[in-house]
Amino acid sequence: MKAVILAGGKGISLAPYTKIIPKPLVPIGDMPILEVMLYQLKQVGVDEVILAIDHLGYLLQAAFGDGSRYGLRICYSMEDRPLGTAGALALIKGLDETFLVANGDILTTLGFSDLLQHHRLQEAAVTIAMCKRKVDINFGIPQLNSNNEVVGYVEKPFYDFQVSMGIYIFEPRVLNYIVSGQYLDFPTLVLKLLKAKERVVSYLFDGYWKDLGRADDYEQAIKDFDIMRTEFLGEGEK
Repeated sequence: MKAVILAGGKGISLAPYTKIIPKPLVPIGDMPILEVMLYQLKQVGVDEVILAIDHLGYLLQAAFGDGSRYGLRICYSMEDRPLGTAGALALIKGLDETFLVANGDILTTLGFSDLLQHHRLQEAAVTIAMCKRKVDINFGIPQLNSNNEVVGYVEKPFYDFQVSMGIYIFEPRVLNYIVSGQYLDFPTLVLKLLKAKERVVSYLFDGYWKDLGRADDYEQAIKDFDIMRTEFLGEGEK
């Protein structure tokens, strides 16, 4: 099975670190963020990984090479301009079977095999891995009526949402909706698929997930990785 890792972002939220290294190389414990995912993908039968690169991509090539030390084949797809999270896929050849797509800055205990099995049972064009996330509103929220009179007040509320984990399973036919060389982000692709009556489903995950592109998640993940190392890397950890 092939996996495409989106590793071309500039990582603005982790600046100044990402001024000199690409976000997937930011360290978590004693290894880069992306290296953790490479070990996980290998364990579930992925044999080829394509890194979609742009910003400081040569450093990713130097770090991961051809993938042989991970027991993987790693190759690289370079964008000459930003194409978005979905547009980058049109540059990659050979995606002619079910494949996985993931952001390169995720730390999770998600079972990729379970995600793939769910996708196949659902017979979907795309499956989106999703996780519950609490969103804090750090302001007081006056509640108004139709006359703009205050009728209530909620202090710093929070809301729970099922959010995309940045991990997906794609069927090859999805590529027919992506025009080569044109910018396309993932939300817009989903809307195009829905308009075309393609089946897009979710896979709800209630385990560990951090988006390391967020500074607060990154700081917490550093602490968690030391405690949960075996859960991320398995018994035969590096």
